[in-house]
Amino acid sequence: MDKSEKECVSPEGRIWTYSGAENLETATKLKEGCVCKVTGVGNSMTPILKSRQAVIAEPITEETVLEKKDIVLCKVRGHYYLHLVWATRTEGEKEMYLIGNNHGHANGWIPRTQVFGKVVEIL
Repeated sequence: MDKSEKECVSPEGRIWTYSGAENLETATKLKEGCVCKVTGVGNSMTPILKSRQAVIAEPITEETVLEKKDIVLCKVRGHYYLHLVWATRTEGEKEMYLIGNNHGHANGWIPRTQVFGKVVEIL
């Protein structure tokens, strides 16, 4: 944690050190192991998430279990999203996830390496 980051506590007692948007900077912080407060913009996840409603996301580790209906911060076709895992499959040794919004639009299949954080709390 550098000088510009401070610890904050969520209503459920989770500590985070970085606040950001659905973007590369937040994905990088998650890859570095930071718990992040992430704010998404848009209505693609309503009514689960409203536009500009923040969430707490924990970094994806080897131990993280990702299942259908989990909300994740991920990158699909060059865009960062706080979207749902719609399905999972294995291709050889690679875990793959179908990402989509809450209104029936699929963004596409991505490998686990493109999933950066899992939402553990909606603020």
